[in-house]
Amino acid sequence: MEPALQTTDAQVRKLMEEFGKHGRVGVAALRSGMHRDTATKYLKERKLPSELKTPRDWRTRPNPFEEDWYLVEGLLVDAPELEAKALFGWLSEHACPGRYQEGQVRTFQRLVKRWRATEGPPKEVFFAQEHRPGEAMQTDFTSGNELGITIGGEPFEHLLCHVVLPYSNWEWSTVCRSESMAALRRGCQATVFKLGKRSEWHQTDNSTAATHHLGGGKRDFNVEYVELMKHLGMKPRTIGVGMSNQNGDVEALNGALKRRLKQHLLLRRSKDFESVAEYEAWVQGVCGKANELRQDRFAEDLAAMEPVTVARLPEWKEERTRVTSGSTIRIKHNTYSVPSQLIEEWVKVRVYDDRLELWYADKLEVTIERLLGRHGHRINYRHVIESLVRKPWAFERYRYRDDLFPTVVFRRAYDAITAAHTVTRRGELEYLRVLYLAARTMECEVAAALELLLGDGQVPTYDLVRELVAPEQPQVPQMDVLDPDLEGFDRRLLSPAMLAAVA
Repeated sequence: MEPALQTTDAQVRKLMEEFGKHGRVGVAALRSGMHRDTATKYLKERKLPSELKTPRDWRTRPNPFEEDWYLVEGLLVDAPELEAKALFGWLSEHACPGRYQEGQVRTFQRLVKRWRATEGPPKEVFFAQEHRPGEAMQTDFTSGNELGITIGGEPFEHLLCHVVLPYSNWEWSTVCRSESMAALRRGCQATVFKLGKRSEWHQTDNSTAATHHLGGGKRDFNVEYVELMKHLGMKPRTIGVGMSNQNGDVEALNGALKRRLKQHLLLRRSKDFESVAEYEAWVQGVCGKANELRQDRFAEDLAAMEPVTVARLPEWKEERTRVTSGSTIRIKHNTYSVPSQLIEEWVKVRVYDDRLELWYADKLEVTIERLLGRHGHRINYRHVIESLVRKPWAFERYRYRDDLFPTVVFRRAYDAITAAHTVTRRGELEYLRVLYLAARTMECEVAAALELLLGDGQVPTYDLVRELVAPEQPQVPQMDVLDPDLEGFDRRLLSPAMLAAVA
């Protein structure tokens, strides 16, 4: 026999509606899908089923943990952060072995949850804040790697510097490589000068070295960050340690922004961009579309903000350093090679978020992609290869030796060359000559020649590679000097009378 179905609130509402139309119980019960006796009961009570239910104050089955609950309660009082599953494992394995089974863990979890809600320690209360127009600007960094962006076909690891006005949720974003002061300066200024207005406060979290001193006890603002805020006319403020909810608007919109970007990437049907500038312009276009829906409250934000009256600060910080005898400079705890002509010279380096610009005598000499992190190195073989060809013995223990294999095929070529020579240094010299050829011609052509020779099972010596990459120039043919007959020209151009006069 099937169990009887319970009458729902919707059925009783239908019953009341039908009965009010014609006053016939049988018809109203039929149209509302219930028995006449049931309909009569609800018409008499004039209450919904949910209103007739009385809360149950008794247990339907005994508490299986009642005998040992005092042990559980004692541990919860001493350590409220204990998780129910870990506590159940301790109870069944150590305190009361063999008494409880794995299938009782869900019941135990419900009992622990009920204890926390009725007898546990007070929980922290979060107080919803009412934002005021134009009062604050919130900034946060969020990873963009999950978007799967590629630049020219190559994976692009990056962050988004995301700025939000919490009253209207107006947002703007710039692309950066790290949580650096340079990235914050660029993102914050891009937003301020886009708006043409500034808020009273600028709010960030306190977990980034871009704004705070992270060592020691108290986390004070960096001098650079304070100076930036002073220049823009805003006051810096931060959230409590571990209190990301205080930066909640920008934290929530981080996820919303990336979801929106993913949707637009699907519509674009490609995640590849020609340049970082093109990608950033696309991101800002997506932000602009979203901002069109926030115009009413955004207008209130702008009305309450002060106009920007200062000039934009440069997006770089300049450092002055001397080029070492190894043709390198050290900037922000990383080492970079520079043209050897600058050895022992003092140079100026403009440090951007994504690159370094090396200036000498007010002239830009070279631009280098900036490394992330510390203690890294980026050595361009073109800067040192001429000296290495003259001093091949230095290659074996060169500190940055691995940087002298531009691609995998160069490493394979080096292994093949050195394996073919009984004297290691002769093989190293042969490889350095090949690398020197790549510096003098085109690296891609040398790499293609190496692939071809290795594929044919040949040792890619300098002479073989040179034949493929830089064939000898054709000889200029020897030609006899022409001795033109000028009298013939005279006969064609001059009349007989003029010829007679000349003669």
